[in-house]
Amino acid sequence: MNVLSFWILISVLELVTAEWNTKDYMKREHCLIRPYQGSGMTIPYWDFMGSTMVTNNYIRLTPDSQSKQGAIWNSVPCHVRNWELQVHFKVHGKGKDLFGDGFVIWYARERMKTGPVFGNQDYFQGLAIILDTYSNHNGPHNHQHPYISAMVNNGSLHYDHDRDGTHTQIAGCEANFRNLEHDTHISMRYERDTLTVSTDFSNKAAWKECFSVKDIKLPTGYYFGISATTGDLSDNHDILSIRLFELDLPDDPRDQEDRSNILPSAAYFDAPREHVDDPKQSALSRIMFFLLMLVVALALIACVVIGIMWYQKHQENSRKRFY
Repeated sequence: MNVLSFWILISVLELVTAEWNTKDYMKREHCLIRPYQGSGMTIPYWDFMGSTMVTNNYIRLTPDSQSKQGAIWNSVPCHVRNWELQVHFKVHGKGKDLFGDGFVIWYARERMKTGPVFGNQDYFQGLAIILDTYSNHNGPHNHQHPYISAMVNNGSLHYDHDRDGTHTQIAGCEANFRNLEHDTHISMRYERDTLTVSTDFSNKAAWKECFSVKDIKLPTGYYFGISATTGDLSDNHDILSIRLFELDLPDDPRDQEDRSNILPSAAYFDAPREHVDDPKQSALSRIMFFLLMLVVALALIACVVIGIMWYQKHQENSRKRFY
């Protein structure tokens, strides 16, 4: 009888424990899992635009072709306060040394917008996790590519491609995720105002932290999306799955805070890195350059004239000696 009571007690405890974890589950309205298509060409809870192509095995945002833009956006705003987003993707192409441009995972106020920031609008509001494969060589940036960085924007910041976004990023890390034979995954965990980005690019089924930043304030009610772009250089940017989990954080007083109308903010930004702009000639510099070229031209003409006069004089002296 005691043994039976013991197992009943264990079963009750397991049920209680399971009930405590009811909030820690996958939110299907924010997930994208194969098979993707619903009725016709639509995807439940998702809209796509640009060069995006849906297949049975992946969603290709851009093909390995120049000047392409594609995006996929969740149609349901996310009201989850603490969450973890996991993306299974693949970036690959024919380029060996030169390739680009990359893709961005968004948590943004506005969706389905085109623009210069990897296919999405500039001066956005929200969070951008940027997976940049193209290295801009206009200045030193102290890191190699591919590179993962995060940017939090309240709508007032400009993403500068010439600086690879390094003057507005909150953190970043180098990450070799391109042209790998095995699966590549990235995780973004937003827990108690701390953003942690981790990766699994080594095929070890284990997360490796890329960076973690505290005091990140993100509103609720924004949209998840992913956009990609190619320019003169290109790659295939494929999304295989997206999974969003609501985190179970009991007794967190901030869960009761209304975050629907706050502006995105970050207490910390990486220090701006050196950037060497291409030299621009002023009007005075152009005039000086013209005068210098004019002096050089006159000097060359004078040398030619003197040479001709010397040659003619030499010829006259030769004839006089002959006679």
